[in-house]
Amino acid sequence: MSAISQGSTLAPFRVRSFRFQWPADMATSWAFEMESLILGWYVLVETHSVTMLAVFASLQFTGTLLGPMFGVIGDRTGYRNLLCAMRAVYATLATMLMILTFAGVVTPVYVFVIAALTGLVRPSDIGMRAAVVGDIMPGAQLMAAMGIQRTTQDTARIAGALTGAGLVALLGMGPAYAVVASLYAASLLLTWKAGGTQAASQAHVAKVSAGERASPWRELKAGLAYVRDTPLLLAVMCLAFLLNLTAFPLLNGLLPYVAKEIYRGNQTVLGYMVAGAAFGALLGSLTLSRSGGVSHAARIVIIFSVVWYSMMLVFSQLQTPAAGIAVLMFAGFAQSMSQVPMAAMLLRNADAQFRGRVMGIRMLAINGNIPGLLVSGPLIASCGYPATAALYCAIGIAFTVLITLRWRRVLWRRDAPANKR
Repeated sequence: MSAISQGSTLAPFRVRSFRFQWPADMATSWAFEMESLILGWYVLVETHSVTMLAVFASLQFTGTLLGPMFGVIGDRTGYRNLLCAMRAVYATLATMLMILTFAGVVTPVYVFVIAALTGLVRPSDIGMRAAVVGDIMPGAQLMAAMGIQRTTQDTARIAGALTGAGLVALLGMGPAYAVVASLYAASLLLTWKAGGTQAASQAHVAKVSAGERASPWRELKAGLAYVRDTPLLLAVMCLAFLLNLTAFPLLNGLLPYVAKEIYRGNQTVLGYMVAGAAFGALLGSLTLSRSGGVSHAARIVIIFSVVWYSMMLVFSQLQTPAAGIAVLMFAGFAQSMSQVPMAAMLLRNADAQFRGRVMGIRMLAINGNIPGLLVSGPLIASCGYPATAALYCAIGIAFTVLITLRWRRVLWRRDAPANKR
């Protein structure tokens, strides 16, 4: 690793823990994407209901309410230890569903139950892996590391979408789910191999030794108060909730409906759509990792959030897969350019002892997916997908502007800490 210069795109790999953490996150992300695609298509085919698809997608985010408490646990025990426990849960549940599938007894009810149980844990994975990166990386390499870490999700959407659809079509749901369970098991082993005790948990141990231990609920309350009293963190949380409410349902949860009902396609078409959006996001992540750090990060988040909505508005009016996939690439690029700097801002501007709780509270914003998805089902049934998507995008752009105006001092001013390199 000595050949990798400090300013290189690959400089984060100089850190041993990152060399194990990155493939562990990669395996987890690939499994997430394959699982979502396989089960989402299964639910849509078996129930013939976009409302049931929306319910299934929303179940994957039920654990966002537990995100802050996962942050407390991470601050106490170490983020990597918590990730190991979480990934053991994924592997166990995936193995159970694989057995049910091979036994020929799987039904939508079992799928909904497994999705609900996984959804209690899964939403906090991204926040905790980001906390790990924030803990082990020097500040100068944080943006590059976050960009590289984000590629685990982007490449997963490409590979997961294409291989997930292909494996189901070629081998059936059982063997495809065996691959998912194997990826979860590999991620657990790699996360464990990375080892190391995080700085935040060491600080907590020092407090305990000094007799300053607080209850988990008091620590959670302190974390919520810290975010509430820090204007930049509060503004970012509001924007994150808005994006999850109005943008993510269009780019993630509702794509199976577009592929089947608008484009009259199959799993392969859906796979190409997801892969197109992921390819654009991957280009965005690589762009940010290449830069190593960017000026005006908060401005970039706001600008590309608006671009993201604009691309989804265009996408919603298209009627052919080829044109839709092309626009999804631009939407994916904008998504990555808004989400990576957002995570880096939170990590860079949060005190180390609150980092886990801040990222856990950030996971609360994912709750926006639940009403966004649940409301979209009846709206699409009554008004159609194009009108529903246009409404979501208009609301998203309007409130993005309002958030920017409300917290202009910390989000838009050139001399704001969030806009410095």
